[in-house]
Amino acid sequence: MANLLFRKKNIQTILRDAQEGLSDSEGHHTDLKRVLTVRDLTFFGIAAVIGTGVFTAIGSASFHGGPAVILLFAFTAIACSFAAYCYAEFASTVPVSGSAYTYSYVSFGEIFAWMIGWDLLMEYAIGNIAVAISWSQYFVRVLGGFGIHVPDWMTMDYFTAHHGFNDATVALSNGTAFNSLDGRLQTTYNAWQHAPMLGNFHLIMNIPAFLITALITYIVYIGIRESKKANNIMVMIKLAVILLVIIAGAFYVSPGNWSPFMPNGFNGVMSGVSAVFFAYIGFDAISTTAEECKDPQRDLPKAMFNTLFICTGLYIVLVLVLTGMTNYTKLNVADPLAFVFQDQHSRLSNSLAGIISVSAMIVIASVLLVYQLGQPRIWMSMSRDGLLPPIFARIHPKYKTPSFSTILTGVVVGVPALFLNLDVVIALTSIGTLFAFVLVCGGVLILQRQPRRAESKFKVPYFNGKYVVPLLLIVAMLLIYLKLPGYYESLFKKEGLPMLVFFMVAILVSVYTFLRKFSLIPVLGLLSCFYLMAQESHTNWYRFVIWLVVGLLFYFTYGRWNSKLAKKEIM
Repeated sequence: MANLLFRKKNIQTILRDAQEGLSDSEGHHTDLKRVLTVRDLTFFGIAAVIGTGVFTAIGSASFHGGPAVILLFAFTAIACSFAAYCYAEFASTVPVSGSAYTYSYVSFGEIFAWMIGWDLLMEYAIGNIAVAISWSQYFVRVLGGFGIHVPDWMTMDYFTAHHGFNDATVALSNGTAFNSLDGRLQTTYNAWQHAPMLGNFHLIMNIPAFLITALITYIVYIGIRESKKANNIMVMIKLAVILLVIIAGAFYVSPGNWSPFMPNGFNGVMSGVSAVFFAYIGFDAISTTAEECKDPQRDLPKAMFNTLFICTGLYIVLVLVLTGMTNYTKLNVADPLAFVFQDQHSRLSNSLAGIISVSAMIVIASVLLVYQLGQPRIWMSMSRDGLLPPIFARIHPKYKTPSFSTILTGVVVGVPALFLNLDVVIALTSIGTLFAFVLVCGGVLILQRQPRRAESKFKVPYFNGKYVVPLLLIVAMLLIYLKLPGYYESLFKKEGLPMLVFFMVAILVSVYTFLRKFSLIPVLGLLSCFYLMAQESHTNWYRFVIWLVVGLLFYFTYGRWNSKLAKKEIM
């Protein structure tokens, strides 16, 4: 039984099948178009990384952490860079569409490959729901600036409207005038009051989020060339907007706003983990386009590092400008980049705020495009291996894209975007992506120890972690004991369970690193990403575990019995 669950794919077989253009378990040919260069891949990476996180979540993170949130951006960038090394080695060794799913298949085995494939559905599809909702918020706000009002019940999800209506009702019953209510409460109250009824049910849904998903899905469906051209244009607009904010905003910076630097302490900084990590999600998505790259073994690693370096530099400078323009206490808003200019109360700054809001719609749409491009290719890879039905690997004869998977991705993203809440979706996306990073880092440790490993144009530099990793862990645990009395006792409460799991994993990894002389960079990537996972709330962990359990049910009812490897073993 264990051998069946942990059966692994052979890298040489994967490369041979990809070279021959085999697409699915029936051996059909794909002939995907190899048109992407390192520049295109870097643009795809920037498109995925700089988007919803910078235009929305960066405000919430700055509100909780103050100017010191740049430390969290720096730490997250370091954790992502460790993971990027590991992704780059895998991408260079196994240059096929599949990303972390395929990498787990060759290192851990089939059951882990399924888990990570199911997990990537959380990263890409659920992440895109968040992107679509965020785009909708900007779209409605921009139309409002032109005097066009979209009915409130068409711009949000049911639960947001319901909770907001209840909060507003309580405030009104206590004597608060409606015009004195927070703008968000006024909007949700109106949405609930004026929504059409279906029996006793209030018909409230986010129509713009659905429509933008449908449009982007169409672009992705008709071809990789069209997707590339649309993305490159949107990225150039995106970079122009970011540079506009940095350069124009520098003239409004008041250094006094940077004090206090860490107003809510270290815990305040770390409370923004989901938001900040969400701002980094995406550099890994470009690995799903491996079979559409001209030279994936060379270009994918370059593009990943280009993306991280460019985006990290822009993020840190951007946070310093935002927190320098406006006190951090004002930044818990949906559109922080536009808000900081509105807060300057001048004609020029108001004009700049309008330009940023309009541009944000294009910027966020580019993120949607990259994720809608990535998810179908994950499903295509899983279908090739028999873990999903063959239809998921069907390639359109004219457009040369995974047609069924692309349409299904549009449905999986577009329909939930009508009804889901943004905050929950962001948290689920972050923890799902971190789990993928952890497995990829661990997978490199296994890959490096294979006796006859495949050739690779990029390898993670080897630094012996035998003494470094255990020493770092011991020092960290001693400092916690001395500086935070009672911390270890708190780990046995339900809120502390994620960190308790982290310490157990960290101790185990340190022991194995000492005994087997593991490479330092993958180990640091595994531990730093798992630490960020442990910063998520215990309720988010519960949701994540439930998600994985549901995925395993699908595996044991279909994937296990239809696996291509299983059929070979029977033959």
